[in-house]
Amino acid sequence: MEFHRKLRYGMVGGGPGAFIGEVHRMAAALDGHMELVAGAFSSSKEKSDKMGKQLQLDNDRVYGSFKEMAEKEAALPEDERIDFVSVVTPNHLHYPVCKAFIEQGIHVVCDKPLTNTIEEAEELCRLVEKHDVVFGLTHTYTGYPMVKQAREMIWDNKLGKLRKIVVEYPQGWLSEPIEQEGAKQAEWRTDPDKAGISSAVGDIGTHAENLVEYITGLKMQKLYADITSFVEGRKLEDDANLLVHYEQGVKAILYCSQISVGEENDLKIRIYGTDASLEWGQENPNYLYVRYPDRPEEIYKRGNPYLSEIANFNNRIPPGHPEGFIEAFANIYMNVGRTILAKEKGVELNRFSTDFPTVYDGAVGVHFIHKTIESGKKNEWVDMNYSPGSG
Repeated sequence: MEFHRKLRYGMVGGGPGAFIGEVHRMAAALDGHMELVAGAFSSSKEKSDKMGKQLQLDNDRVYGSFKEMAEKEAALPEDERIDFVSVVTPNHLHYPVCKAFIEQGIHVVCDKPLTNTIEEAEELCRLVEKHDVVFGLTHTYTGYPMVKQAREMIWDNKLGKLRKIVVEYPQGWLSEPIEQEGAKQAEWRTDPDKAGISSAVGDIGTHAENLVEYITGLKMQKLYADITSFVEGRKLEDDANLLVHYEQGVKAILYCSQISVGEENDLKIRIYGTDASLEWGQENPNYLYVRYPDRPEEIYKRGNPYLSEIANFNNRIPPGHPEGFIEAFANIYMNVGRTILAKEKGVELNRFSTDFPTVYDGAVGVHFIHKTIESGKKNEWVDMNYSPGSG
């Protein structure tokens, strides 16, 4: 679906010094179809005003709180109010912020994890259904063209019957107690009052969990987790190693770590079937490797005509010109935008345009976080069978 008008959006969070808010703004702006017109960028009105001026917004559309923003934006004429809100706050604010805007009938794009508790996640699922809003969750890595190519190949049975999955997400940035030295991003991610019951699993482990389910379509059945806080005095885990059982007898190893010294952001997945295997890594995202027992390895490259239609639907530039993180983020924003406009015009979209993580994917992720921490604390296998809305 073509964009017949620019979408207007607001942002909650993403004030001075924030990392992810700027990423969201760049992604939303990339294709020229979305315009930031409002925001409550900080719990401090002074900081929010400062950010508004920096972004050259109308001062009347810069708010001191998300509640004020939700109420005042909803009261504006339909052709002036925001079409959706981008929620880029620390985890503990995702639920109240999303709830406030959903109840005003405003569509939402929210950073992950969805919420800090299963109860909050379930409530957001109910509210999305009740108010009939579009809800996108920024599991960024689903936006990469070669991840979509991997999914299409598995759906087309190119790997045969799946047997084993290895997914890993190592980082090293929390290998020292930098939260005690004033590092803002580390402070809230290691604080249970803001991050919830988990640090590493909630921050990056959910990306690994979501990537497996997105590519394979398989649901987790049970898991066993070994969780550790390696840095002395840290209240939440900074490393987790999991054994996971999926549907159809598929076994997996999932690990996430923020104390793996020297690692930057090396999310990687390998999927093994009876006929072939594949590998994709986000630090080298334009390539997909497929391996066979009886012939040479194949390397699929982004942007080429031999790729699946959905992989090329999510490209912007010709092959040989690397695309990366911002483009993947932008693919999620674009598909959310297409869905919002289709709802506005009362038309149906194909699966390419509705291909983005939703509130239900977010609820699965919250359940995964809680079950992982439960297993780690009990030192035993726990059941993971779960469908959003089942409580």
